[in-house]
Amino acid sequence: MKQENKDRAAQKKNERTRDKDRGERRPAARTGERRGTERKGERSEAAPRTYQSLAFVCFKESKKVYSFGYDGDDLKSGDRVVVETVRGQEMGTIVKDCEPFLVQKNGLEIKPVLRKATPRDIEREKENVEKAKRALKICDECIRMLGLDMHLIEAEYTLDCSKVIFIYVADERVDFRELLKELASRFRCRIELRQVGPRNKSKIIGGLGMCGMETCCSRFLNDFDVVSINMAKNQLLALNIQKLSGQCGKLMCCLKYEDAQYKKMRQGLPKLNAQIEYKGKKYRVTSMNVLLQQAKIENREDVQFLDFKELWPDIDFSDR
Repeated sequence: MKQENKDRAAQKKNERTRDKDRGERRPAARTGERRGTERKGERSEAAPRTYQSLAFVCFKESKKVYSFGYDGDDLKSGDRVVVETVRGQEMGTIVKDCEPFLVQKNGLEIKPVLRKATPRDIEREKENVEKAKRALKICDECIRMLGLDMHLIEAEYTLDCSKVIFIYVADERVDFRELLKELASRFRCRIELRQVGPRNKSKIIGGLGMCGMETCCSRFLNDFDVVSINMAKNQLLALNIQKLSGQCGKLMCCLKYEDAQYKKMRQGLPKLNAQIEYKGKKYRVTSMNVLLQQAKIENREDVQFLDFKELWPDIDFSDR
């Protein structure tokens, strides 16, 4: 313990001597001031930048529309532009005409539109697509070499090639520190590894759904809503998970689309296998078609197909 105290005292003495030799002095704290606090009249953050107009940009990997500031009003729908995002410089497409810029009440900063896309920008974008394909192969080789349990989906370069983004899926968390070192030594730029779920994988890859059309996620969906098995029950579908699951292995997103309408149409109706009384006899509701407003009722002696209005005359079905 005494030896440690001596070592600490010697270290402090050396630091004081080094500061004295360099002519450095530590600034004394002013009376009434604390570290990390701002002086009176000073602002901790600069005011958000204002623009002449607001541009609406969509990127190829997403149908979602993003807002960017622009000092001009000559952008039209379909124009290609170079914008600054949190990932770097990216190429986007104007989806509608510009609108006057209004100061954001939430105080969030809006990224700017840097310029209209030049022929060189468009050419560079095509070159980056080819570079991304080569980067995908290189990264896949590194993953196999390191024996990592991850499946690579896509690679993408920012427009200025300052960053390459690798998108992958994995069942569990992956320790990719060694992979990052290997990729950084090969590409000499910033590396981002982004893990996505099975739904995002289907959105990126695309494909055809059970209906024969392109999957909803790759065609028009921006966000994924929660889909539960109760939605299939509300629509009186057979609870076959294989038939109710989409390309991603999760419940199909389209179960959500008509769920509210089916809830409204089934309001006040008994559940399946519920017992009801019809013309003095007891029956069991074995099936219903809420679109045709028909129900199948049966007992040991009889089976009947009847309209909802005949079975439940007290319920108003005119608005369903």
